[in-house]
Amino acid sequence: MALKGNLRDFTVTQLLNLVNLASKTGTLVIEGPNETAEVFFRDGKLAYAMIGQENSSLASILHQGKKLTVSQYRSIQQRAGHVTDKELGLLLINAGYLSQEDILVSLQTNFLEVVRQLFTWVEGFFRFENDQAPPDDRINVRLDLENLIIEGSRQLREWEQLQDEIPSLEMALKFTDRPGVDLKNVNLSVEEWRVISYINPKNKISQIAKATKMDDLEIRRIVYGLIQAGLVEITRPEGAPPALAKDMFPTQDTTEQKSLVNRLINRIGNI
Repeated sequence: MALKGNLRDFTVTQLLNLVNLASKTGTLVIEGPNETAEVFFRDGKLAYAMIGQENSSLASILHQGKKLTVSQYRSIQQRAGHVTDKELGLLLINAGYLSQEDILVSLQTNFLEVVRQLFTWVEGFFRFENDQAPPDDRINVRLDLENLIIEGSRQLREWEQLQDEIPSLEMALKFTDRPGVDLKNVNLSVEEWRVISYINPKNKISQIAKATKMDDLEIRRIVYGLIQAGLVEITRPEGAPPALAKDMFPTQDTTEQKSLVNRLINRIGNI
């Protein structure tokens, strides 16, 4: 399948469907505006995936998946930096640190997350390199694509809706009111609180996303929820300073600030 083109014409989900239906072996290379991703397939199944300059070594993936402690990860880097992923996997299994299932599940989770990131890529170019296999020193998996394709289709529909609601991340957010105090029994997610702590007319949504390490889809989800709840509204940025402002509330009175935070937490918990 000699295939190349523009992501405006073929979505990543459509490309995965083509690979799946044709049971292809090869590498899908996707060049986005800022990064390049490579997704490897064997007989129409996901075998390996990596994106940009991120460390995709087995040790790094196991560390991210909390299968290795910081000290174990550093020790491997210092003492076994020359060892291939396949060799490291055997060493960890033979030493009793991890099972084969631990390693395969960590790799599968990481590769799926890479592909999920690609679902929101709508700008860039792609090409499929027939019969190009992953690097020989890397451990491959075999993951069916059907569920991933379904998930990608759903995420694409959500992405399109969120883009309609929040067309630009270069706008800012501001609180809509100064609510009252007697609200309790609130559940606020870590991600929602992190975004709220940066809400300020001086901070662009794109800046908030960067500061909270969220991708475009994640930040749009949270901002859309806040807007739907009537907590914030989109506004033009007020000439943002070099650093994000975290200390600017609609009021400088500490009692009113506490009241505002409590009300926000309560309302977000009901989103």
